[in-house]
Amino acid sequence: MRIRVLGSAAGGGFPQWNCGCPGCRAVRDGSRPATPRTQSSIAVSPDGRRWWLVNASPDVRTQLADAPALHPTGDRTTPLQGVLLTDAEIDHTLGLVLLREGRGVSLHATAATERTLREGSGLLPTLERFCPVTWAEVVPGTAHDLGGLTYRAFDAPTGKHDRFGTAEGLPGRVVGYRFTDTASGRYAVYLPGVQELTPAVQDEIDGADLLLVDGTTWHDDELVRLGLARKTAHDMGHLHVGGRGGSLEVLTALGVPRIVYVHVNNTNPVLLEDSAERAAVEAAGVVVGFDGLELEV
Repeated sequence: MRIRVLGSAAGGGFPQWNCGCPGCRAVRDGSRPATPRTQSSIAVSPDGRRWWLVNASPDVRTQLADAPALHPTGDRTTPLQGVLLTDAEIDHTLGLVLLREGRGVSLHATAATERTLREGSGLLPTLERFCPVTWAEVVPGTAHDLGGLTYRAFDAPTGKHDRFGTAEGLPGRVVGYRFTDTASGRYAVYLPGVQELTPAVQDEIDGADLLLVDGTTWHDDELVRLGLARKTAHDMGHLHVGGRGGSLEVLTALGVPRIVYVHVNNTNPVLLEDSAERAAVEAAGVVVGFDGLELEV
């Protein structure tokens, strides 16, 4: 199984267009080492020939252009087989509209996500005006065969308010994915948004050969400290990385051999390559994900 990190930043990318936080300033003026990043998405393949996107970010055109394995193989033929969604957030779904020139979009999503895209944001009816859309329902706990690769979604705890009011309280509103190589039995977990590493979530992670996980903020109150928002990471459905009870402490204790942080917000100091926080992550043997990172499982 092959995985490519297409985008490693949270919504807004890095730098974010309207943000003057220390990290965004560093990218613009070069005062500290920091690498630009696009918005969160990965591509997964069983064989290097057939690929599925997991989330379609607003930066999908650039991400596909930067991934030679996903370039067209014929006049209008591409290795892209479909798109799996973890939720209905704009930064994970807006790129679907940019795929409209294709022969159609094969969309894998939970019923809660499909409802929000259809009745809430209206993104799905808009896409259907331009190209055929086939929807495969993702049922948490049920395996789905992609040919040489299977996926199984699981519910990710989130306290994030359903801004459209179409799927509040429904299961599957936010999910992670467990991808298994059918030949080797090895598996990877993709979990870009999670509020708490509950025992149930830890059970999904246990035994994984690779974990790509939510690295949104270092401090729970990071955006509050910077005067950029009134909400904490927890309020927004994310678990902070650093300190007691942070994901770094919890995850390194689980013994997962490879951990990569993705969905990293522009405010997170781990994006500053000379920061103490970046050093702490690397000292723990954990990778801060970057666009173009290629992994095999």
